[in-house]
Amino acid sequence: MILAAGTDLPDRPTTGWSRSATATALYTGLTLAALVWRGARSDLNIFVHPGTDPRFGFLSVVAGVALGGAVVVLSRLAVARFAWARMLHREFHELLGPLSDREVLVIALASSIGEECFFRGAMMVDLGLLASAAIFALLHVGPGWRYMPWTISAFLMGLAMGACFRFFGDLGAPIAAHFTVNYLNLRHIRDHELPKG
Repeated sequence: MILAAGTDLPDRPTTGWSRSATATALYTGLTLAALVWRGARSDLNIFVHPGTDPRFGFLSVVAGVALGGAVVVLSRLAVARFAWARMLHREFHELLGPLSDREVLVIALASSIGEECFFRGAMMVDLGLLASAAIFALLHVGPGWRYMPWTISAFLMGLAMGACFRFFGDLGAPIAAHFTVNYLNLRHIRDHELPKG
């Protein structure tokens, strides 16, 4: 996700919009862009994969939460075992600064809906799974090679969420997976400051 750890948002402003309001505006814009993209194809239903008959309903959401939970577990294991994961955790913790529970919830919800509507609901339909996952990953490039694992994980998540969209026929699973990863990882990064070294 573009705001996987809230890193693309500026530090908490002293005046102007809050981070929650900024995230909401940004991802509302991304959702509207998805509607315009699909509307150009005379199909405004960005939540359903064209040519499919979504029939899983609540099961797709459960599958998405399970996928997101698995990714969160892998994230925790990576931080425990690999120096690059600990470095990313520390840098995201510093960039995030203090986030309230409300901010974490709003950022996780807005980013999961906005990004899935745009990258899967609109872009993937026209450009395909690989291209949309690659573009999704390119928007997760950090300053320097040390962020490459984040970019690679975004590509893999783009593939997984695109496959869910195609399999289940709707955005229930991708949005649920994206929200689970963002919400749990934002809270964990915020609450756990790792020692340097």
